[in-house]
Amino acid sequence: MEAVDLRAARAALTARTPLVHCLTNTVVQTITANALLAAGAAPAMVDAPEEAGDFAAVASAVLVNVGTVHARTAEAMRIAARSAGAAGTPWVLDPVAVGGLAYRTELATELVGLRPTVVRGNASEVMALAGAGRGGRGVDSTDSAEDAAKAAAELAARTGGVVAVSGEVDLVTDGRRTLRVGGGSPLLTRTTGAGCALGALVAAYVAVTGDALTGAVAAHAHVALAAEVAADVADGPGTFAPAWLDALDALDGDSLAAADVR
Repeated sequence: MEAVDLRAARAALTARTPLVHCLTNTVVQTITANALLAAGAAPAMVDAPEEAGDFAAVASAVLVNVGTVHARTAEAMRIAARSAGAAGTPWVLDPVAVGGLAYRTELATELVGLRPTVVRGNASEVMALAGAGRGGRGVDSTDSAEDAAKAAAELAARTGGVVAVSGEVDLVTDGRRTLRVGGGSPLLTRTTGAGCALGALVAAYVAVTGDALTGAVAAHAHVALAAEVAADVADGPGTFAPAWLDALDALDGDSLAAADVR
């Protein structure tokens, strides 16, 4: 991917302030909202079944994250995904801990059938969703992004969208083209909600770029670069999280264009 694409993606996010409808887990709502605000997007946490469909139709993008799902929020997720599909609103599925627990795995499989614009997860989650694995250890992956490359490409072909696999080097594929995003910091894995916030940023970038592959790569590059900046000034995970939010805000298009994308 040429650097100009990432530069343009960053400029578009800043200029357009996309409204991201987040149906996400209760543990990460604050950091997800703050990450969107820092990057230049606008968050909305609307997870009531009575409102989810209407809001998904008018939002710029939708995030469906199954992290702390229960019957009521599961129904809201189904409604929002259907509404987004009917309205042409891009939406992102984050299949948190899929594979190890039957209820969320069945729900995520059902949501895949509604053709998400992007599926974003760790390697074990993606492999389980594609039918190529049993999931990881809770929310932690026991596989690498490269382990999931074949399953990710097959899942992307099935949905007609993009699959993004987080790891030491992130992998993003539409089933035909595959790109890798390097960089980041191990402190991301010690910050509650960093991966879930990444899913929301993917939604924001896809909304403003109009291209799922470009948007997913831009979001992963933005998160990785901000993590590197934050890690340089942090003493540990407690100081890393606010520094990461500051870096998400500060990174401009020129910085994003220098990301390790290959």
